[in-house]
Amino acid sequence: MLCSVAGEKSALLWSMNSYCLLRKLEGHQGCVASCDFSPDSALLATASYDTCVILWDPCTGEKLRSLWHVPLQPAVDQGGNFHTSSLRCVCFSPEGLYLATVADDRLLRIWALELENPVAFAAVKNGLCCTYFPHGGIIATGTRDGHAQFWTAPQALSSLKHLCRKVLRGCFTSYQVQALSIPKKMKEFLTYRTL
Repeated sequence: MLCSVAGEKSALLWSMNSYCLLRKLEGHQGCVASCDFSPDSALLATASYDTCVILWDPCTGEKLRSLWHVPLQPAVDQGGNFHTSSLRCVCFSPEGLYLATVADDRLLRIWALELENPVAFAAVKNGLCCTYFPHGGIIATGTRDGHAQFWTAPQALSSLKHLCRKVLRGCFTSYQVQALSIPKKMKEFLTYRTL
């Protein structure tokens, strides 16, 4: 699958086998600015000018969770889709336990998937994009004026449960997991329904 965003209130999922549109993911109230798949491809995160990150099951198109980007300063509407807390970028950590977001409120936020509030902040002036170092522990941010900054990021040792889920979800779609003869709680965990 490939996900594309083009300044609309939705993200588009495409098949890389047939090059056809699979589904349109709708749920944001503002233009979607960024998207990223989790390392096991079982989750898709979309970030929007509406200050929200939505976690999706890309296989089913189901919305799993929303993370609201609460600004530390009051938002100022300047007409249109711009707010001081508009999200510009979202990216998953290499192990898939964290998300990083950059917003117009000059902050980099790091989120643990199982929590509703950020676990770390960093001041980023004119932030435009962010990405994790492939081995984790460091986030690079890019700015509108052409600068790059590097930040130490929280790291967690992946649990055996998470490692097993990551391996299984790299091989099985949500539909295939649902068809397995395993307990319901295991299916919910494997399909990220227990976030």
